[in-house]
Amino acid sequence: MALPLLPTTLVGSYPQPDWLVDKKVLLGAGPPRVRMREVWRVAEPYLAEAQDDAARLAIRDMERAGLDILTDGEVRRESYFNHFATSLEGIDLDHPGEVKSRLGTMTLVPRVVGPIRRARPVELEAARFLRANTDRATKITVPGPFTMTMLALNQHYPDDRSMAMAYADAVNAELKDLKAAGIDVLQIDEPYLSPNADRARDFALEAIDRALHGVAGPTAIHLCMGYSYVVKKKPTGYAFLPELARCNAAQISIEAAEPKLDLAVLRDLPGKSVMVGVLDLSDMAVETPDTIASRIETALKVLPAERLIVAPDCGLKYLPRDVAFGKMSAMVAGARQVRARL
Repeated sequence: MALPLLPTTLVGSYPQPDWLVDKKVLLGAGPPRVRMREVWRVAEPYLAEAQDDAARLAIRDMERAGLDILTDGEVRRESYFNHFATSLEGIDLDHPGEVKSRLGTMTLVPRVVGPIRRARPVELEAARFLRANTDRATKITVPGPFTMTMLALNQHYPDDRSMAMAYADAVNAELKDLKAAGIDVLQIDEPYLSPNADRARDFALEAIDRALHGVAGPTAIHLCMGYSYVVKKKPTGYAFLPELARCNAAQISIEAAEPKLDLAVLRDLPGKSVMVGVLDLSDMAVETPDTIASRIETALKVLPAERLIVAPDCGLKYLPRDVAFGKMSAMVAGARQVRARL
């Protein structure tokens, strides 16, 4: 994987076309934890072909913008979470449970009624499609074991730690298949670490390392403060960040632009590469390349360029497509400005 200094990438998602999903339905609720089939505009017999076409569009947009590490835009998913989480055995899909979300509201989640197992690969065909449709470096994401544990109703395991280890085994098997398919970077999404820091300190690192065990690098963990359309007021720091210096992931992905994060916290992650968020996704105005360059320069005051990866704060899924493309293009241009100076 030959990459330039300050490589650019997405956290994972890219906006799905309006002809593929009903944006009003999608935006009418938080990211779904159980299935939300009503979001798709295309009938089932034609859906897979339509998703392939949407993935091609996303990949071409990323190439046109100049990204160094591409995803498939996660266009086949109703959310970053539910496509994988609802594909596992041990889940009662017909009778979901309820738990509190990070906002304190009740949300429908998978109800675990038996042993959690990955009966088949979930993202493997999407990974093969991505690999076949670009010659650039690639990345695929899956939800992490701690976040899936926090967003499940446990009616089988003796405790949450036991359930998290079962989720970790399912993630581990998935990551190994994705690596075998030629994917360069494998990322697990763990947005529920910081809001549940006390519980995370009990077993999250153990679950994460179990999920990453034996997986060839580079691997990454994404820490999200919540999509901007859901979480209107972001915290200004992470409650669970220094602990991740001890995990086996090579890269840590953080929000920085919207919460105006004090990047001195990057010193808490010695030895890690960091995906620093430089796109404020709460603002529909497209940043200028100069603004992006300034945010990168701020990060370089505490992190050497060799350990800095340039990314959005979070997934672009909920942005208008033109705004997402504009922000992504500005991000690449800003990174190239700084790269040229270096």
